[in-house]
Amino acid sequence: MSLSKKQIKFLRARCHNLSPVVLMGQKGLTEEVLNEIDIALTHHELIKIKLSADDRQQRQQLAAEICNKTHSEQVQSIGKTLSIYRVNPDKAVIQLPKI
Repeated sequence: MSLSKKQIKFLRARCHNLSPVVLMGQKGLTEEVLNEIDIALTHHELIKIKLSADDRQQRQQLAAEICNKTHSEQVQSIGKTLSIYRVNPDKAVIQLPKI
């Protein structure tokens, strides 16, 4: 699943008013955190995650790992807040604009 620039712009506008759904603790990216992210993505499709890493490089690696393990797309990353999107194949919540 690859998002077009138009779709990313649409999703960024949608995630502006969202609050972080998942807060990552000091233990980092555990199986429990991944499970919560997966549940939130299935229910909401577009979520924000508050990362715990202080280093920018660490946050980028965490974002890539989260997207890889949850089969989602990164929409936006501002500071310690990561926004990701994954379509729900059973019942789509967000109607993306056409490419």
